[in-house]
Amino acid sequence: MRIKLPVARTDDLPASWQTIKTIDLHTGGEPLRVIVGGLEMPQAESVLESRRMIRQQHDQVRRVLMFEPRGHADMYGCVVVEPNDPQADFGIVFMHNEGYSTMCGHAIIAISTLVFQMKWKTPVEGDNELLIDAPCGRIKSLTRINNGHITGVRFYCVPSFVVGLDRQVNVPGLGTVTYDLAYGGAFYAYVEMNRHDFGFELSPASFRELIRCGMDIKRAVAGGDKEIAHPFEPELSFLYGTIFIGDPASKENDSRNVCVFADGEVDRCPTGSGVSGRMAIHHARGELRPGKTMQIESIIDSVFTGSVVEVTRYGPWQAVIPEVAGTAHLTGMHTFIVDPDDPLRDGFILR
Repeated sequence: MRIKLPVARTDDLPASWQTIKTIDLHTGGEPLRVIVGGLEMPQAESVLESRRMIRQQHDQVRRVLMFEPRGHADMYGCVVVEPNDPQADFGIVFMHNEGYSTMCGHAIIAISTLVFQMKWKTPVEGDNELLIDAPCGRIKSLTRINNGHITGVRFYCVPSFVVGLDRQVNVPGLGTVTYDLAYGGAFYAYVEMNRHDFGFELSPASFRELIRCGMDIKRAVAGGDKEIAHPFEPELSFLYGTIFIGDPASKENDSRNVCVFADGEVDRCPTGSGVSGRMAIHHARGELRPGKTMQIESIIDSVFTGSVVEVTRYGPWQAVIPEVAGTAHLTGMHTFIVDPDDPLRDGFILR
């Protein structure tokens, strides 16, 4: 080699160039890009207010990190913010290709893993507790450490409830679709594959059909179901996605979840908030008593374990407190650069 490659330093870049630092992880294959530098956080009174201010003042950062060429159509991210009160460890705001979600279980598992992997909070043997304020409310996570190694994370979601079972909606091109409407930190329409003949399976080979079908169902339900309403926070009152439920590929698991959310993103993991809503559905149907677990696999065969730990009420709804467990792993540490003269500096999406 004729030249010696120098150590890359951001100090050598023009002062007008923006740099954003992240740490990336995946939970069951679903990415999480955690912003750790380059975003000046607004002073806010709550996580919901932080979410609102980031959307209004810093949405360019979301586009830069989620969109191509730095991200892709299915990228997911978050930023740590101040909690709602000093009792929590931190708050979190989630982001994706369409905007900002209200809850994300895979992100809770990943950020909990990151906190103790990086020793931002001193880890101890056994369960390490974090109290995390998400836009939907307070989440408690427990990161398990055995012999100095992180072996998994489980979290208790916000109260999760069923709005309606066996509802029907007419979807152009699909006809009548039967769905359950439930909330697990976000609202989902749950569609069981064995009740329909969509002509595809819950596999990677059906990726495009899942997006098309999932978005058609989401639009039809969102446009026609008037009960997609959070009992306390109007900002949480929207349909986040469609979850297809089918038979598992492995006999060790109970079923398969494939979630199509935001603007056609396909979740690689079983979807933590989606599993939370499913726990409420199965409990409402008398299929899942407290303490019993379910193994739910994803489109790429990664697995979450779900259960009901408590029955409660949430506003007018009979609700449950679900527990969801999974594992996450670090994949990289990055410094992204935004050249103000780059015509594609804010990114684009080309699926």
